[in-house]
Amino acid sequence: MIEILSPAEIARARLTGALVADILQALKSRITPGTNLLEIDQWAKEMIMAAGARSCYVDYAPPFGRGPFGHYVCTAVNDAVLHGMPHDDTLVDGDLLTLDLAVSKHGIAADAAISFVVGDTAASADLAMIEATERALAAGIAAARPGSRIGDISHAIGEVLLGAGFPVNTEFGGHGIGSTMHQDPHVSNVGRPGRGYRLRTGLLLALEPWVMADTDVLVTDGDGWTLRSATGARAAHTEHTIAITDGGAEILTLPTGAG
Repeated sequence: MIEILSPAEIARARLTGALVADILQALKSRITPGTNLLEIDQWAKEMIMAAGARSCYVDYAPPFGRGPFGHYVCTAVNDAVLHGMPHDDTLVDGDLLTLDLAVSKHGIAADAAISFVVGDTAASADLAMIEATERALAAGIAAARPGSRIGDISHAIGEVLLGAGFPVNTEFGGHGIGSTMHQDPHVSNVGRPGRGYRLRTGLLLALEPWVMADTDVLVTDGDGWTLRSATGARAAHTEHTIAITDGGAEILTLPTGAG
């Protein structure tokens, strides 16, 4: 299903997007070496409920997962990159952490992810990998405008990731979003320009470049959810929800007060 949102629905999407961004930044500000992943999940739950919003993850049960996810935020550490299930694990200085959050409020969902290094000891390779996903996301957003095609976004993202020397997995990528979290169209992180669905004003997309340092092969943890690099290499993931407008792409998942 591909939804085209009305101006009133886009206005509600802005509110949901800002909420997602603000929760992610609040979580990041609290996290230090010694923080447990289950604490992060509890904090996310409290903030979502306090805002009168609904988690898109708790009851999420797609074919590739093992039953409902049952948590409020994805916490992927080091070699984990997608669908990181919170568990009893304590972060240490230098861990590379990805937080991925999706919530719905007023009937519209928004989805975003950030990667960052915990504490004061950051490996230059980790920072370069995070920065590559951020640049790729910016390139994808710049390519998203009415009349462009999904392939234009995928190509822009892939050019940055591949140009930075990272293999690109095509099993998971960005997606449409609206009244539900995951919708068509799929947005691969590599692609051919001029191909795929033509973008229209009112379309919402969650764009999410992610890479693993030296492989494009994923393995699944015993929890049935957490996806890791097959080699044990570290990984990074950055995501925004955007709206296609007459003037181009509007980023919905910016923190309150940001650009």
